[in-house]
Amino acid sequence: MRRKLVRAVRVVAVNVFRESVRDRVPYNLVLFAVLLIGSSYLIGQLTAGQDVKIIKDLGLAATSVFGLFIAIFIGIGLVSKEVDRRSIYALLSKPVSRAQFITGKYAGLVLTLAVNVSVMAIALYVILAYMVWTQPPTIRAGWDAPGIDPALLKAIVLIFIELMLVTAIALFFSTFSSPIVAAAMTFGLYIAGHFNSDLKNFEHVVSSKAAARLARGAYHILPDLSAFDVKTEVVHGLPVTMGYMGSTALYGLAYVAALLLVSTLIFSRRDFK
Repeated sequence: MRRKLVRAVRVVAVNVFRESVRDRVPYNLVLFAVLLIGSSYLIGQLTAGQDVKIIKDLGLAATSVFGLFIAIFIGIGLVSKEVDRRSIYALLSKPVSRAQFITGKYAGLVLTLAVNVSVMAIALYVILAYMVWTQPPTIRAGWDAPGIDPALLKAIVLIFIELMLVTAIALFFSTFSSPIVAAAMTFGLYIAGHFNSDLKNFEHVVSSKAAARLARGAYHILPDLSAFDVKTEVVHGLPVTMGYMGSTALYGLAYVAALLLVSTLIFSRRDFK
């Protein structure tokens, strides 16, 4: 029984991945991101002694931003596309539950994101390897962190987990709203999530107790996406402990699980007749 459940999710996920591969949007975004990472090398040449920092910073930022576009613009259509094409009726008539449908859709997009983020990470490391190869030892000795720094993977892993969370948010909104509304709400939550920590001290800024309580409630409900941003620490060679990595990853995955559960409950109540 368990194998059948896993197999159904895997079939849906593979179909989503294949559709994403045929879609030109991820390719265009990844290509543009790779070109931006490459252009960071040229930009870095304009700032003596800071070129490696600029390449790392722009490379990680490009991975985050273009991964965000992929997560949102594909995520918002995971459910609505099936409804608009009326293929949802054929899918649900098969031995696939709505929970398996939602989980499979999500897993397929996460797989697409993993491939795209990997391509951008490889491009960044290739450029950094070229920098290490062309710069003399005296220049490399002044860098805050090694050119080919394994710590970059910490930032990339947290970026990927953040994108997983954004994907779950996009999927959540797509289960009950139109693509335009889902995109707007997802973008809004993404921006709010990066300023979520400011809501904790909002009561010191406003005099209204109601506004302060509302801000405090939003602080506990909204995801704290700023926790996944360790680009500055990694670029400047500051330590990012494995304990922080583990706790932040668990926080993100727990939030993803909660969003998938709520998405499944909402989608299960929809009537497609």
